[in-house]
Amino acid sequence: MTSLPFQDTAVLTQRTLRHVTRSLDTIITTAVMPVGIMLLFVYVFGGAIDTGSQPYLDYQLPGILLITIASGIAYTAARLFTDLQSGIFDRFQSLPIARSGLLWAHVLTSLLANLISLVIVLLVALAIGFRSGAGPLAWLGVAGLLTLFTLTLTWIAIIPGLSARTVDGASAFSFPLIFLPFVSSAFVPTSTMPGPLRAFAENQPATALINAIRDLLSGSPAGSDARLALVWCFGILVLAYGFAMITLRRKIS
Repeated sequence: MTSLPFQDTAVLTQRTLRHVTRSLDTIITTAVMPVGIMLLFVYVFGGAIDTGSQPYLDYQLPGILLITIASGIAYTAARLFTDLQSGIFDRFQSLPIARSGLLWAHVLTSLLANLISLVIVLLVALAIGFRSGAGPLAWLGVAGLLTLFTLTLTWIAIIPGLSARTVDGASAFSFPLIFLPFVSSAFVPTSTMPGPLRAFAENQPATALINAIRDLLSGSPAGSDARLALVWCFGILVLAYGFAMITLRRKIS
């Protein structure tokens, strides 16, 4: 029987989606921490941070969205690790199934689960006063950047999901990614940071993404920040995908 990669991926994605829908608490949990951070910064610290004419909630929301995604991919790594430990990969090897389909099923499930978490966070932001002057094309641009960022982090998550020795180890890698937006333009202007920290904040991928999303949500052209964000995401995505496939071949060889 000939393997059909797209059909295999669709079937395997349905399987992983069933696991997610049976434990929706993981999606809710993913959204709880970013919502808590958003409320903390808006109502506790926001009054002390000068963001000019832009309301602080609008200013910090792009960073919260990135933190939401970084929180969600920890579950992707844990689900993949659990599959490996259950022996499901070994059983699938005896079937004419495309190897890449096993990973893409988890990647697509991650995309959907993170989309739901992002919607929850956006709804809370709207409830406490977030307003956007973005048009339909700008919102499509925001959705595209968030999708690309999710894909990038998910393929990074695949690597520890395949190589970790414990489920805690599989998900722990996400903690540095969760904190990366804190050392960026997410919550305070980088101009307020000391020299070395400012240099790092202004030249890391989260800042380019945050600035691009912030401009799009405010109805302004994203410009060079959007191009830089695309370069960062595509570059890291290609490397992560390559390492993930190498790790998979070593794991199941």
